[in-house]
Amino acid sequence: MADDSEPLEQWAERRSARRPKPGERRPAPLGDEPHHGAHVHPDAPRGVEEWDGQDWVPCGTSADFAAAATETGTDAAARAERVRLPEFGRLPKAPEPYRPTIPFHRP
Repeated sequence: MADDSEPLEQWAERRSARRPKPGERRPAPLGDEPHHGAHVHPDAPRGVEEWDGQDWVPCGTSADFAAAATETGTDAAARAERVRLPEFGRLPKAPEPYRPTIPFHRP
């Protein structure tokens, strides 16, 4: 989450770097299924969607995930590289393990 004192221009720049560029394509499952990874039904037919600047628009179909990935090119990988990961030390500390206050002994 961003700091509240961050200027609006910096926030807008970070947001636009994460968003897809117009013309970027991605593979998508066909039907009523939600979007899922390549490992789920890799041989099922896939659609190809293109970002028009506002929404993902269908622009074609392919026989399986591998064919859809070759149609979309390296856009998905390039978009993943644009998203920065959180810096070390900025993540919350792991909670302490639960330790009961009263010793428990099995009967």
